[in-house]
Amino acid sequence: MQTSVTTIERFILDQEDRYPEATGELSNLLYDIALASKIIAASIRRAGLVNILGSADAENIQGEEQQKLDVLANETIKNCLNHTGRVCVMGSEEEEHLIPVPAEFEAGKYAVLFDPLDGSSNIDVNSAVGTIFSIYRRVSEGRGTLEDVLQPGVRQVAAGYVMYGSSTMMVYTTGQGVHGFTLDPTIGEFLLCAPRIVTPRVGKYYSVNESNFARWDRPVQTAVRGFHGDRPDEIKGKNSRYIGSLVADFHRNLIAGGIFLYPADTKNPRGKLRLLYEAAPMAFIAEQAQGSATDGINRILDIQPTSLHQRTPLVIGSRHDVGYVADTLRRMQLRPGNAHTASLL
Repeated sequence: MQTSVTTIERFILDQEDRYPEATGELSNLLYDIALASKIIAASIRRAGLVNILGSADAENIQGEEQQKLDVLANETIKNCLNHTGRVCVMGSEEEEHLIPVPAEFEAGKYAVLFDPLDGSSNIDVNSAVGTIFSIYRRVSEGRGTLEDVLQPGVRQVAAGYVMYGSSTMMVYTTGQGVHGFTLDPTIGEFLLCAPRIVTPRVGKYYSVNESNFARWDRPVQTAVRGFHGDRPDEIKGKNSRYIGSLVADFHRNLIAGGIFLYPADTKNPRGKLRLLYEAAPMAFIAEQAQGSATDGINRILDIQPTSLHQRTPLVIGSRHDVGYVADTLRRMQLRPGNAHTASLL
């Protein structure tokens, strides 16, 4: 009988012990996020029993219909972080403006960005959803400003996601590899289940919403046709898997190998996913797992954000597959008639 377990708290402390300069604040902030995710997970499990399924009859800043659980998850994360003295300012995909730390609490040295419930439209059909978070070290003085969150992804000190599915799993990185933990509901603890995750260099799957195919530029269509198996001289065909939740699709591809794409199109010429809340934290995780993440051509982590809700195309996953897309787009941009492609990337 196996009785040796490693909790997320023990694991983070063990990692911290390797760095004499560590103060413990980042570790405690990760605990705070883990606590918030436990509360959200419990709410999701009980959602159908306590009338918190369905629409909240409101829209978020993105113009998207909010679900009741979107609102609950957003408030839960804020309430778990705003009083700790570890955070100076927060940003949420669900809110238009920065979220300040209340004046009665001390402002800490970290800025936190989060998508409280990615893929929340899947809740009503009992499919996987998730929380995405990103942590930066503050660069301003005082109570926290926009400057603290408008930093390129390469400056993240930690990022991660929590997937609420058949089990609740938290995956995070502090720049020292990617590690996964599964919540044991019988003891209320996240237990280490996947240390040092490394994604395969070539993946089995491709994940993209192909209902948008007609709105993509020709180079993007060509790249996706390669995943269909139409370009065997360039890349081997893959199996299509698409859930519609970035966390769920990314997690499957991270473990089994694959690529997720959300290209720009004529309806969303700047892309649809949010740079700060979705693309940058997932890119940090992907690179730490020896994968890759681009906007089609350019490295996501090098992009300098200019606004809180900036959007971007995203191509993320196994390094070879992401490279194939970038090579295809670069090559086809040079062809006559494709000069407009760059505006869609």
